[in-house]
Amino acid sequence: MDLRQLHAIVAIAEHGSFSAAAEALQTVQSNVSTHVKKLEQELGTDLVDRSSGALTDAGELVVARARRVMGEIDALSADVSALRDEVSGVVRVGVIGTAARWLVPPLVELVPERYPHLRLVIMEATTAGLGDQLASGQVDIGVLGLPAAGGDLRTMPLFEEDLVLVLPKSHPLAIAPLVRLTDLPGLPLLLPLRGVAYRDELDAVTAAHRVQLTPRVEMDSIRLISGLTFDGCGYAILPSGAVSERRSQEWALVPVEGLAPRLVGVAQRRRGLPSAPVRAVLQLLQDIVGDGTRTPRGIRPVAFDLARFGAPEADGSNRRVRALS
Repeated sequence: MDLRQLHAIVAIAEHGSFSAAAEALQTVQSNVSTHVKKLEQELGTDLVDRSSGALTDAGELVVARARRVMGEIDALSADVSALRDEVSGVVRVGVIGTAARWLVPPLVELVPERYPHLRLVIMEATTAGLGDQLASGQVDIGVLGLPAAGGDLRTMPLFEEDLVLVLPKSHPLAIAPLVRLTDLPGLPLLLPLRGVAYRDELDAVTAAHRVQLTPRVEMDSIRLISGLTFDGCGYAILPSGAVSERRSQEWALVPVEGLAPRLVGVAQRRRGLPSAPVRAVLQLLQDIVGDGTRTPRGIRPVAFDLARFGAPEADGSNRRVRALS
């Protein structure tokens, strides 16, 4: 097999048909068909269902591996360029919505200043979605909630953020220095789905105090919960990063009894080595989080050794971390 065949099958996966793949690859459809057919013959199985144009199970597997191969080849070229002090290439960064709100603008600002030959592709997704995209090679690094599911990911902490109950300033609890857990059952709460790290933490804390929450609605997007909260659809326990400076002045943000901060980190595929462009973006993320003028209130950077992040044995998911003062 050769790279043209891998590019062809990935293009079909991303664009939905042989003709669209040919257009994306700037070639003719017969070339795409030939590449895929040769790949199928070598592997001894169909990769594309010709009647529907959809990938077969084998095709999905091949595309996942092909994305990794292509990513490593791009990284090889980028690393060689970096030896000439020229960091160049494409870095696909996946970011959870609450962090994207304040992390992405300075990242977009700093990349052309420090690395003019580096191009960013930003994708917003949930923590669970980013885990899948990292595993399949659709993104190079992810900024997501920790701990992250999946044994194929290497993670390191980036920052921690306070969790606060967001209330109208007219609410009786708005002047409280701390909301008791026993106050929560009477509130119309908009909550993330179970499986989200801080939802599980909330459930564990309330269960330990024999407090039963009855959410008004559960959603898979914290950013959606944030938007609906500020539209008056209910109250929510939100990470500090989800609340803009203007909103923090208009609404009451009250700590919740016994609720620990949320930990957010960076992740990459365990078997991949970060390329020079990826390392550059990781350094920028660390610089942004460490700059108090760029972070919302309630965000605290967490110390980690960036040089160890690419080491095969590095895994910060279970490592004790220290918050910087």
